Amino acid sequence: MGLHKEESQRDGLFTIAPDCLITDIEKSDLIIIPALHGDLAAAMEKKCSFHSLIKEQYKAASEITSFYIGSFFLAATGLVDGKRCATHWVAANQFRQMFPLVNLVDDKIMTAEDGIFSSGGAYSFLNLLVYLIEKYAGRETAIFIAKAFMIDIDRSSQLPLMIFEG
Repeated sequence: MGLHKEESQRDGLFTIAPDCLITDIEKSDLIIIPALHGDLAAAMEKKCSFHSLIKEQYKAASEITSFYIGSFFLAATGLVDGKRCATHWVAANQFRQMFPLVNLVDDKIMTAEDGIFSSGGAYSFLNLLVYLIEKYAGRETAIFIAKAFMIDIDRSSQLPLMIFEG
């Protein structure tokens, strides 16, 4: 989902054409906020029209996930004020300065709290993806994906939902 029919990325190196626009969505089960790149403040300002959509979807029982530095965008919505959130350790100080009401857990690879999920370091999103696959598609599918992509399914960090076995 996107704001426009086409979105130029990486200074015009490629273009993304979303399947639908945010105005076409009534309800989503899961919203994934990808990593932001470049100037964080400028990236968040450019996409601030998503904030109200994300908050509305969350109120309508959508779950929200952020990967890596996408946690800045998630925090800007206010949905994680008073909650745990992970981000990359390199950006932890900047995150704390910008979002003092969020309980940043930069020593964890991922968090889950009240239908909001976040991952820290660049590749910890893989562990969060396997977690979400298990949550939405079942354990057998998650094990298959973990084996196929060589992802350690036991890296659960802070996530209380499941206990991973063998």
